[in-house]
Amino acid sequence: MVASNKRGCAVLAKNAEFEMTIEAFTSLGSGMGHWEGQVVFVPGAVPGDRVLCHVIRAEKNYAIAKIRELLAPSPDREPDCCAAHGCGGCVYGAVRYDVECAAKREGVVSAFRRAGLADIEVAPVVTAGERLHYRNKAQYPVAPGPDGRPVIGFYAPRSHRVIPAQNCPLQPVEYAEMLTWIGGFIEKYHISPYDEAKKTGFLRHICLRRGTATGEVLLVLVGTCGTFPHAGEFADGFTSAFPQTVGILLNVNAKDTNVIFGDTFLPLWGRDDLVDVLAGVRLRIAAGAFYQVNHAAAGLLYEKAAELACLKGDELLLDLFCGAGSIGLSMAGRVREVIGVEIQPEAVACAKRNAAENGIRNASFYCADASDTRRLLTEAERARGAAIRPDVVVLDPPRKGCSETLLQFLAELAPSRIVYISCNPDTLATNVATLKKRGYTPGVVTPFDLFPRTGHVESGVWRTRRLDVDMRR
Repeated sequence: MVASNKRGCAVLAKNAEFEMTIEAFTSLGSGMGHWEGQVVFVPGAVPGDRVLCHVIRAEKNYAIAKIRELLAPSPDREPDCCAAHGCGGCVYGAVRYDVECAAKREGVVSAFRRAGLADIEVAPVVTAGERLHYRNKAQYPVAPGPDGRPVIGFYAPRSHRVIPAQNCPLQPVEYAEMLTWIGGFIEKYHISPYDEAKKTGFLRHICLRRGTATGEVLLVLVGTCGTFPHAGEFADGFTSAFPQTVGILLNVNAKDTNVIFGDTFLPLWGRDDLVDVLAGVRLRIAAGAFYQVNHAAAGLLYEKAAELACLKGDELLLDLFCGAGSIGLSMAGRVREVIGVEIQPEAVACAKRNAAENGIRNASFYCADASDTRRLLTEAERARGAAIRPDVVVLDPPRKGCSETLLQFLAELAPSRIVYISCNPDTLATNVATLKKRGYTPGVVTPFDLFPRTGHVESGVWRTRRLDVDMRR
C-alpha cells in the first residue's frame, strides 16, 4: 500500500510490505534504511540485513516497520536472546558486541553534534567485556496471563503488556531460579497478580538486587496493600531455597502510577539492605537507593572519574546526585573533604552509614535537590562560619540532566574541575554547551558501556577546566 504526497512522490502507508537493506543503527539501536528516499525504522534489524518489512506506522516523513521475514542476515548478526523482539529491552541483542559499541559511540558523537559541539573528541567505548549476566538489579512486573496464571517478565515496547522473560540473559542466572520459585508460590497460594486495566489484584512487581562482590541478595515484593499473604511460609521457603538472601521486604504501592515503588517498605524477613564492595569501599545499599547496575563497568567508570578529577589531596569535593555515596567515598582518601548531596532520603542514610562503617571522617551528606545546592551551601557556611568553595565537582544526574539553575550556580562557584557522569548523551551535550558558554572548556568524552545489549550508554565522563580559575583566588 503506497500513497503519494503533494509533490507526487511515493509515501508508504500502514500495512505496506517491501524489501529493504538495513543501512545503520539509530541512536536508540533501531535498524534504519530507506525506501524510495523515505526513512524507515525497523526495530530488531541489524545493518546489513536484507528484510521483508511490514509497515506498522506511517508518518509524513518516516515509517516504522517490523520484520516480516529476514531474507538475508547481516554478517554482524549474533543473537543473544530469543525474547528480544517481544521484550524490546535488548535493542542490540542480535548484533556482535563490537558493532554495538561502535554504534553507541556514534550515538554520543551525534548528540554532541546536535548540540553544536561537533569538535568535541569522543573516545572509544570503554567496556568491562561482559555483555551478559552483568546486572545486579532487576525489576519484574507481574500480570495475569490469558489463562489467568501469573506472568513474570518485562513490558513489551511502548506498552504495559508483560512478556515472559524469567530467563533474561542480562540478569544473574540465580534470578531465573528465584522467579520460578516465587511464581510457584503465588500460584499455590492464589496470590493474585495486579491487573493494570481493571486496577485489581495484589502483586505488582518482583525486585531483586545482588551484591556482586558479596553475593548477598535482597528481595522486594511490591503489593497494593501492607499484608503479604502467607508471609511466614514464603520467607521460610525462599530463604531455605536461596540462603544467599539477606532480606525480604514488602513495598506498598496502591497508586495508579508507572512508578514502581511506593513510599513504604515493610520488613518481612531479615535486613532492609545488602552489602557490596565497589572501588575499595564497602557499601550498604537500601532497596530504594540508586546504585550502578553493572559492578565491573562501574569500577572502571569510577577510576576514570578519579583520574579526571586530578586530585592532589587538599581539595574540597562536591558530589552532586551522590546516591549512596559510592563515588565521593571512593575519592575521600584523596581529598581534604567530601560534601555529598542527594534528594533520596534512603540513599542519604546509606551514604552516612557507609562513611561511618568505612571509617571515613571527612565526608558529610545532605538530603536536598541538587538544584537547591546554593541554599544548602549557604546554610552550611553559616553553621561553619567559613566560606565553602569546592575545588572539584562531580555530577551524576538522572536522565533529565542538570537544571539551568544548578549550572548557573556551578559557574558562579567556579570550581577548577567538573567531572560529569551521565546516562543520557543528549542532556550531557546540552549541559556541556551551557557550561561552555559560562567559561568552561570541555575535555574528551569517554563513553562507558554500563548497559550492554540495551539502547543506553553511560555517556561519558567529561572534564572541564575554567579558563579564569586563578582569578577567583
